[in-house]
Amino acid sequence: MKLKFYKATDIVSKAKATIHKTGKLGFSSEAISYLGIKEGLFIKFAQNEEDEIDINLYAVLCETQEDDGFKIYKAGSYYYVNTKGLFDSIGVAYIPNTIIYDLIKTEYEGQQIIKMNRREITKQKKGGAD
Repeated sequence: MKLKFYKATDIVSKAKATIHKTGKLGFSSEAISYLGIKEGLFIKFAQNEEDEIDINLYAVLCETQEDDGFKIYKAGSYYYVNTKGLFDSIGVAYIPNTIIYDLIKTEYEGQQIIKMNRREITKQKKGGAD
């Protein structure tokens, strides 16, 4: 038997990206550090074509704008991607709900990729008598 022990310090649970009402995808400070996001990078997004109910996304960071990657922008210490067109075209309902992706590094065909596990929080209407 061969055991592989996991270090708590290697597990990042706060690396997240959230879709804003404008359709931009913003990265948490933990995600910026975990993924090594910096100015000048691009990101490509993918979906699992073989599983129609897989609502997660997959991404790859790129040094150049190869294969129509999305540019990562910086505003202060904040990084974001203009993804409104992407999310509109694939039917992600980010206006009525809050969409958060938990980011996990993994491998696909020998290349490091980012699995974006989707969580959806339905916004409650503020109560009150009509």
